[in-house]
Amino acid sequence: MTTKESNDIIAKAAIRPTSIRILVYKAISELEDTFSLADLEDQLPTIDKSSIFRALTLFHEHHLIHSIDDGSGFMKYCLCHNHGSCQKEEVHAHFHCEICNKTFCIDSYTIPDIVTPEAFIIKEVNFVIKGICAKCTSKHK
Repeated sequence: MTTKESNDIIAKAAIRPTSIRILVYKAISELEDTFSLADLEDQLPTIDKSSIFRALTLFHEHHLIHSIDDGSGFMKYCLCHNHGSCQKEEVHAHFHCEICNKTFCIDSYTIPDIVTPEAFIIKEVNFVIKGICAKCTSKHK
């Protein structure tokens, strides 16, 4: 993703596109799967942790990224491919590897509608499958 594309997506989400925010969003868009604050710190060593965290918080509030609590104790995130215009079909499952601690998006498995009792309001749904990823399985054979 180009700097201009990142700038345009951030601006369209009603966020002021500062140079730090553009660099953070561009880095996020280049990642394959979920990521953590630490992953971005490694990828952007010239930007301090608090600036990256503030950008992540802002992107999350404006639905440019989604958060995943995979049980590892560290919040993971994934990019909203609809740039904040989330569709029901985008809510998908995640797989957390108990060996390498990596969390993968499983885009092909969407979370089904959940029917709750009357007057219950769903705020968030988290569907995490735990096990051993293919890479770790092949290492431990």
